Amino acid sequence: MEDVIPAKRTFGRTIMETRKELGLSQKELAAHIQREDGTPISNQYLNDIEHDRRSPTGRHLIEQLAKVLKLGPDYLFFLAGQFPEDVRRHTPDPEHFAQAWSAFRRSLKDGGKR
Repeated sequence: MEDVIPAKRTFGRTIMETRKELGLSQKELAAHIQREDGTPISNQYLNDIEHDRRSPTGRHLIEQLAKVLKLGPDYLFFLAGQFPEDVRRHTPDPEHFAQAWSAFRRSLKDGGKR
C-alpha cells in the first residue's frame, strides 16, 4: 500500500478549506473582509490568496479572516509568516528568543504532549 503524503498546510489552503467548510463562497467571504480604506477586498484578490499567489497585505486582513472564519489569529499569523503584534512588541534579547523558539519547535515535534 502506498503512503499518502499530506498536502502542505499553507495560509491560502487553510483559508480556502475553512471557507468551504463554513459554506461560504469566495464572493461572500470577500464582502466581509475590508481593506484599510473600508472597501471590501475583491473576489480575485481572495482567489489569489487561496491559491498562494498573493499574501495578505496587512495585519488587519489576517485578523478579519480569522474572525470571519472562526480561526485562531495566531495560527493564521504563523501560516502567513508573521508574528502577532503583541509578540513583536515584547521581542526578547537574542538568547531568550533562541530558547523560546527552540521550545516552540520541540512542542510542534512532540505534538504538544509535554
